[in-house]
Amino acid sequence: MKPQFHKVPVSHQSSFSIRHDVAPNFGTVWHYHPELEIQYVIRGEGVRFIGDNISNFSSGEMVLLGENLPHTWRCHDSYFQNNEDKEVEAIVIHFLPDCLGKDFLSLPEAYLIPKLFEKARQGMIIQGNTRNRMHNLLFSAINATNLERIIILLEILKTLAETNEFRSITAAQQSFTESSEVDNIRLNKVYNYTLSNYKKDITLDEISSLSNLSVTSFCRYFKSMTKKTYYDFLIEIRISHACRALIEDKLPTEVICFDCGFNNVSNFYRHFRKVTGMTPLDYKRKFLNKM
Repeated sequence: MKPQFHKVPVSHQSSFSIRHDVAPNFGTVWHYHPELEIQYVIRGEGVRFIGDNISNFSSGEMVLLGENLPHTWRCHDSYFQNNEDKEVEAIVIHFLPDCLGKDFLSLPEAYLIPKLFEKARQGMIIQGNTRNRMHNLLFSAINATNLERIIILLEILKTLAETNEFRSITAAQQSFTESSEVDNIRLNKVYNYTLSNYKKDITLDEISSLSNLSVTSFCRYFKSMTKKTYYDFLIEIRISHACRALIEDKLPTEVICFDCGFNNVSNFYRHFRKVTGMTPLDYKRKFLNKM
């Protein structure tokens, strides 16, 4: 879907932005910006959209996103019900590639940094001991001032540039540079409606009516914007929720199947294998073996 441009607020006294957020949820707007972003989810659960990837997120996840890579973190419905016991918490850093000066990236000593920024165009999930080191650096950066802020940012970039403890999020580099307000409104309606109603049957008549388009026009439009059919998008949403339910290991697979909007078990197994490359049982075993 077509993302919305987001203007990252940065103080005139700062070369980059760092926030420690505590809020009911992460919002719902699918967006992009020219700044790279580090997001460390301290508390929160839901489904994240990064480029063409749809996956679950949970507390402790840390990612680095490249410039203009579309993304959003959509919390589970319980975070939108004014429940004081349900809050998200995150540390977020936004910085432009040349925030340390236009000549910085040309320095021979900084040759790993442009390579890091290229890898970040696919999105990076930070893992292992690197994530632990980053945890300490990010908390140190929150209250740092003046030159200390710059030193910590350099240490963060050094840590990320030198590590192999990461996993790419998207299959290829993806970025966005322009946006249409009409498309933003239309596709965000489709996006939010699908996330709120994925458990029930959503017909093309229903979703195209929401977009004020005929079924044929909607199908053509959605495919041109997202490079996938609406039903492929809907199935990915359902499978992402099924993956989370399997990991929680509280319900039988057959119950998860119907709870996520599939109307028969064989159909669920077929789509699950197509999206994840494995059966629900194999997926559960793979995750539980890592615990």
